[in-house]
Amino acid sequence: MCGRTACSLGAENLRRACAYRDRRGRQRQPEWIRAERYRPSYNKGPQSSGPVLLSRRHLQQDADSSERVLMDMRWGLIPSWFKNDDPSKMQFNTSNCRSDTMLKKSSYKGALLKGKRCVVLADGFYEWQQQSGGKQPYFIYFPQTKDALAEEEEGGEEWRGRRLLTMAGIFDCWEPPAGGETLYTYTIITVDASKDVSFIHHRQVRVGKGAAMPAILDGDEAIRKWLDFAEVPTQEAVKLIQPTENIVFHPVSTIVNSIRNDTPECLAAIELGGKKEVKATPSSKVMLGWLKSSQESSPQKKENELPRWTSQFIHSPSPKKTSAGILQQWLGKEGEPAAKKHKA
Repeated sequence: MCGRTACSLGAENLRRACAYRDRRGRQRQPEWIRAERYRPSYNKGPQSSGPVLLSRRHLQQDADSSERVLMDMRWGLIPSWFKNDDPSKMQFNTSNCRSDTMLKKSSYKGALLKGKRCVVLADGFYEWQQQSGGKQPYFIYFPQTKDALAEEEEGGEEWRGRRLLTMAGIFDCWEPPAGGETLYTYTIITVDASKDVSFIHHRQVRVGKGAAMPAILDGDEAIRKWLDFAEVPTQEAVKLIQPTENIVFHPVSTIVNSIRNDTPECLAAIELGGKKEVKATPSSKVMLGWLKSSQESSPQKKENELPRWTSQFIHSPSPKKTSAGILQQWLGKEGEPAAKKHKA
């Protein structure tokens, strides 16, 4: 599952880190919707808000469906049909949804078939391994390039910081029965864990239930297909939902265990003693180097004082095994309306 993430970039740098090419091949940056609501964090849990990418067509019916916008949404999906006046009274945990049941459960089925697909953005996510002395947290993220710490040109358009982790999600819009502001919420889709993530999970997997990890969209083409619901129907989009081996991880301090701790130390690499020592990888060295140079930074500080990490959205995805068979079988029976006619 995915129950804790980090997204430490400020609003403007996050927008630059999400640069993409539109349908005409032009370099674009997504526009922020309600950017003032976004708050960076090194330790983000369900019920908090976080940044997601979605197609502008969801907000503007005559917009190009390939155009992307950024929006801050609450983590934990509240379906549009929920009738209670208080969304916190949702009885089920909807922070994650398994890929093999998301087209069966009413909380997700309607939104997914209406094309309400989003990309959840993060530096990475945390997972805990059960050990004899307690649970050891790990931070999991995309491999980073050598120039991830390169100085950025002041005011430059090109982002040369950290590559963001891009996770497939579903969102929905809930309107209070008594009237009021529409609430946008999301869930992160999970798949069977890759080999590396299974190593972290292996001591806590219950019989009959395998370990899970977020469905990671590896590369801008995968992101484009997942977001462009008007051009890419559900039965094609779900083929993107599969495990990836293109991730790295390192152990971190147990200070991340408390959601109240929100500092760069939460994702700083540590060394484990004895036989469990984890050797530093080039990616973790990049991260550790950045953290050492920015210990005084804080998510609440000004944009130019925030951590400068990466983005290389145009990236060749690594070979993966498919896990969309169940979804394909279901879709073959159900069918859906034409994608171009979907409305938010």
